[in-house]
Amino acid sequence: MSDAIKALAEQVGAFLINQQLKLITAESCTGGWVAQAVTAIAGSSSWFEGAFVTYSNEAKRSMLEVSQQSLIQFGAVSKAVVMEMVDGALAHSEADIAVAISGIAGPDGGSAEKPVGTVWVAWQLHEQPAISRCYHFSGDREQVREQAVVEALKGILEHFNN
Repeated sequence: MSDAIKALAEQVGAFLINQQLKLITAESCTGGWVAQAVTAIAGSSSWFEGAFVTYSNEAKRSMLEVSQQSLIQFGAVSKAVVMEMVDGALAHSEADIAVAISGIAGPDGGSAEKPVGTVWVAWQLHEQPAISRCYHFSGDREQVREQAVVEALKGILEHFNN
């Protein structure tokens, strides 16, 4: 794990402890990397609830209740789907904050409309509106995934640490 990701995970943990909040993740293209980063921090069981790794559309539907309509109309890598993922993660856990990620890490799977490196991330504090953002990362598969993890963790601090 990179020093940058470890430092961010530690900062997220300190923030969540201070606020007495628990985190849940819903990850697609990152395959549980955010969960791995936070569980690498000693004591994370006091602030990390768990993770949904929903790589397939069926997993998104069955585990997070992402609608088939959204998947068909917008595709898995879309604002609509990542917003449903973050909402589903909160609905199916005891956590207070959720982060969801869906993207195209490559090297295949991109299109003119959604090129490789397109990643949607959403964050939500329980009973608050979700926030989402689309990123366009460059690099190989590993670099795209790593950048998504960094932004997911940074977003928790940026959006809720006020």
